[in-house]
Amino acid sequence: MTVTAPSGATSDQSSQVAPVSWAARLKRCVPALAAALFGALLYVSFPPRPLWWLAVPAFAGFGWVLRGRGWKAALGLGYLFGLGFLLPLLVWTGVEVGPVPWIALVAIEALFVALVGAGVAAVSRLPGWPLWAAAVWIAGEAARARVPFHGFPWGKVAFGQADGIFLPLAAVGGTPVLGFGVVLCGFGLCATVRLAVEGRRTRAVRRPAAVVALVSVVLPVAGALAARTLVSDTAEDGTVTVAVIQGNVPRAGLDFNAQRRAVLDYHARETERLAADVEAGKVARPDFVLWPENSSDVDPFANADARAVIDEAARSIGVPISVGGVVERDGKLWNEQILWDPRKGPVDTYDKRQIQPFGEYLPMRSLIGAINSDWTSMVRQDFSRGTRPGVFAMGGAEVGLVTCYEAAFDWAVRSEVTDGAQIISVPSNNATFDRSEMTYQQLAMSRVRAVEHSRTVTVPVTSGVSAIIMPDGTITQRTGMFVADHLVQKVPLRSSQTPATRLGVLPETALVLIAAGGLGWAVTAGVRGRRPADA
Repeated sequence: MTVTAPSGATSDQSSQVAPVSWAARLKRCVPALAAALFGALLYVSFPPRPLWWLAVPAFAGFGWVLRGRGWKAALGLGYLFGLGFLLPLLVWTGVEVGPVPWIALVAIEALFVALVGAGVAAVSRLPGWPLWAAAVWIAGEAARARVPFHGFPWGKVAFGQADGIFLPLAAVGGTPVLGFGVVLCGFGLCATVRLAVEGRRTRAVRRPAAVVALVSVVLPVAGALAARTLVSDTAEDGTVTVAVIQGNVPRAGLDFNAQRRAVLDYHARETERLAADVEAGKVARPDFVLWPENSSDVDPFANADARAVIDEAARSIGVPISVGGVVERDGKLWNEQILWDPRKGPVDTYDKRQIQPFGEYLPMRSLIGAINSDWTSMVRQDFSRGTRPGVFAMGGAEVGLVTCYEAAFDWAVRSEVTDGAQIISVPSNNATFDRSEMTYQQLAMSRVRAVEHSRTVTVPVTSGVSAIIMPDGTITQRTGMFVADHLVQKVPLRSSQTPATRLGVLPETALVLIAAGGLGWAVTAGVRGRRPADA
């Protein structure tokens, strides 16, 4: 059978498709490339770089690529933004275990950003869209901080603002309000620029929209400046002299404690050096001493030699020490802080409550073991979770303990302050992450927490960077990395509570409800807009 071409067309013409020019193809790729680049720009705003202000143009660009998009395109663009941000931010998670866990973590966490992208695109058609869009971002952070596996809030926008003008907002409503202010300013900048471009092209200005856009830029800055009155270093309950010990480790990496008792010996030795400096009059005698997480690499309750070493160190300095150890009790493992009295020995303990998935316990152990048995060998036994806040009475002060990973979680820090802590200690062990940016990212979290709750924060770390942070977020002393050192300083004690401490989860809940309201409005408006066309 012969097939003929339609009238007016040859068979060659009918089989050919008009070629797509390289310019057209490049134009299609621009939004995707821009989304990834703006995500990378957000990463660059995080420590150790003091480029906090880059978060504002990063979100302005994110709003630009999403505004007016359909939900499918917005999902993809949001995912690319998340990859551009989280891939470099979390590269330290693969320092010792290889790229697979790192990439898997980022791939999962970027899904939350993808959903946020779809939400931002949906509300971008509403009046006052920067407000709704910023709330949607915070709702995404709230979800990411809770699921899966009890959440992973690393990379909250607030944690990149320790050096910025927005930081006082942390005292108003914690990390959700601080992050909301930064994101709102970015989306407001996007709206302002778009309206300026449209006004120049059409010679008409939509005044209500212009007012909202400008307010979105100005309000977070003005609010942060007004909130500076909440930031104070005043010693409400007197002062104490605190000592932070960084003993160092024999080697970096997962086997930092492979040499039995070496880490404990290093910290005991540095404490004895501190005692010698006190006797020589080089530094003031501290009221108490803080050791890092895992500073006793041998269980002092089960090993008489380890107990003797700590006893000797405590007697040499003559004041209480908070010792970090891995303790086995009733067949269970605990990441524990131990209050060690120079005369009585161990008198109190705090068990870490927010333990790290895939580091301190292994979710889906049987499934992961079937995929790769080497991964299960890295976490042979799961740690157990503590159930109560840890506030030690040390040298006339109430010291709240927030162990390492817990500093990323709002509830874990706040609970110590509401339980009476006048000063916060964040004992950590970063030796497994070598010289990566992880330690600086975590240090920035502690600075934000200092302002959020108006407390001095000490950061004793096995291998660095250890630091002493004032209630205004200023670092007054810090160590280097992978050196033995000690820090001694008189610091203020405070007992008043900031609005962020008193309000707790309420500001975050309010922002999530605003996000839900905006999304509901956008969906309803979209359904109504389709009805005439369907009819």
